[in-house]
Amino acid sequence: MTTQKILLTGGAGFIASHTFVALITAGYTPVIFDNLCNSNPKVLDRLERITGIAPLFIRGDIRDAAALDAAFGAHAFAAVLHFAGLKAVGESVEKPLEYYDNNVRGTLELLAAMRRANVKTLVFSSSATVYGDPATTPVHEAFPLSATNPYGRSKLMIEEILGDLFKAESDWNIARLRYFNPAGAHESGLIGEDPQGIPNNLMPYIAQVAVGRRAQLQVFGGDYPTPDGTGVRDFIHVMDLAEGHVAALKYFDGATGLVTVNLGTGKGVSVLQMIAAFEEACGKKIAYQIGARRPGDIAECWADPALAQKLFGWSASRTLSDMTRDGWRWQSMNPTGFLD
Repeated sequence: MTTQKILLTGGAGFIASHTFVALITAGYTPVIFDNLCNSNPKVLDRLERITGIAPLFIRGDIRDAAALDAAFGAHAFAAVLHFAGLKAVGESVEKPLEYYDNNVRGTLELLAAMRRANVKTLVFSSSATVYGDPATTPVHEAFPLSATNPYGRSKLMIEEILGDLFKAESDWNIARLRYFNPAGAHESGLIGEDPQGIPNNLMPYIAQVAVGRRAQLQVFGGDYPTPDGTGVRDFIHVMDLAEGHVAALKYFDGATGLVTVNLGTGKGVSVLQMIAAFEEACGKKIAYQIGARRPGDIAECWADPALAQKLFGWSASRTLSDMTRDGWRWQSMNPTGFLD
């Protein structure tokens, strides 16, 4: 069992906070580095309740070189799990400079600080958005890359930066993890997805309808060439995703180099299937209206997760029922998120 310290950038956010739990379970000592611009400090108390361990927390911005140097000076980190970044697609279109500044420049500052501290193992939380609009499914790692918005381009730019860095300095160990649609919450109901404003993702929107915060769900498109006419996506339980990041970290205990890996279930779930599963979990009907397709959306997209199994020995184990049950537990226990 390891006691290595791991720097967790953006560690109070949705996916990273669940990864904190997975790291503790695996015997690591995660240190959260977060400016809290898109997360809530109550997460820290909730993480202590779940794990029994008060999180080590540094309030800082990844664009602040002095704050990063101070963090690396105070802790002997074995590796960095990099989650910090703005992530709303629509907002990125409205504020492209802010997204490139935070996501791309922030990553450059982080990499420079890592190099100064001689910490050269990085697990990067990328996104399936780097595949753009894939021509076929399932999507595997060799597919062509593109992006349709500044958020996606920022992820793609960072991936390319990491690739160039490894070519120039082959003593780095880097995992670029591309994941699809995280859903659900920790089984305790103490942490979960708490979007600010109108949710961008399907499950939190459904959950807010179920709890009475929103009147109905708008379904974008009911005439796709899919079994029920609605879009099909690869939804993955956030704890499976968290454990996938830990598996990538462990991979470097016995391997070196640069790896690029999908984290997904390898199965598609339609919007109407997700609604039906959530209705079963919460015991009530979800009001929804089917409208026009949303520009840029595609009919189907899910991952080929075979490489994650081969390299990391990891595969998603939780079901759609697990996602909706845990998502509803979180939302019903916290009707207004961390404001409760």
